[in-house]
Amino acid sequence: LLVVDGASTDNTEDVVRKYAQKESRIRYVRLSAKGGVDQDYDKSVELARGEFCWLFTDDDLLKPGAVATVLEALKKGYDLVVVNAEVRDRELSVILERRRIIMQDNKAYAPDCIEHLFIDALDYLSFIGAVVIRRSLWLSRERELYFGTEFVHVGVIFQKPLSGSALIIAKPNIIIRLGNGQWTPRSFDIWMFKWPKLVWSFKDISNGAKLSVTRREPWRNFKKLVIQRSAGSYNLLSYRKYFSTMRVHVLWKICAWLVACFPRRIIVGFHYLYSRRKSESRASFDNQFAK
Repeated sequence: LLVVDGASTDNTEDVVRKYAQKESRIRYVRLSAKGGVDQDYDKSVELARGEFCWLFTDDDLLKPGAVATVLEALKKGYDLVVVNAEVRDRELSVILERRRIIMQDNKAYAPDCIEHLFIDALDYLSFIGAVVIRRSLWLSRERELYFGTEFVHVGVIFQKPLSGSALIIAKPNIIIRLGNGQWTPRSFDIWMFKWPKLVWSFKDISNGAKLSVTRREPWRNFKKLVIQRSAGSYNLLSYRKYFSTMRVHVLWKICAWLVACFPRRIIVGFHYLYSRRKSESRASFDNQFAK
């Protein structure tokens, strides 16, 4: 277990070193300066010693038997394993989604089926904890191109066809703790600009497949703006930063400004009702799997 500390300012070092003194298989590396999440993950793979790396976040959990399940899959020679997850609230007490990828059985992908993998898994792969990847594959790819995107692992996987096969493990083996992402304060910039720019940069993926994940410019969709307003990530400051000087139709600017000004409490109420209805439909779908 390799713990890479990106120059944290809390007591991470004290806590981890205590564990490392008790267990020799725990390695702790503290970086001298904060380089960003992409550089830190890349540095983690460089420093790792195993044949495979499971890139994991700091507040999500493995379900019982997860490691054994992944190890068994790796015996079959896959270069990449995507591990499905369930989603819980911040207290980890309420299940919000029983499985992030709606898939009943494991699914394998040949090297020339990267677009099928893209369609099935990309939306979920914004979560880096799903990725178990052969270290030599990671190190053979161009990584620096994706520093600053927040999703270096996605760039590594989809920049060109894989050299080997991939697998999605359908049964959830991870518990995601929702609402505590390190980028939550910057979610408007990430989901409206950085994420779509990354998705649409892949040359070996068709436009139709990209469109199944995100529009090239999702900020043009007022539903997206309303959702961002409900989440608190879109406001007048966002409007001034991104849209006030942008060359777009004046009517669009007026509508975007109105969304930014609209009372958030009212939007949250409507968004809650919409999300609840959607969750009930998802729960019904999950129950069909259970039967």
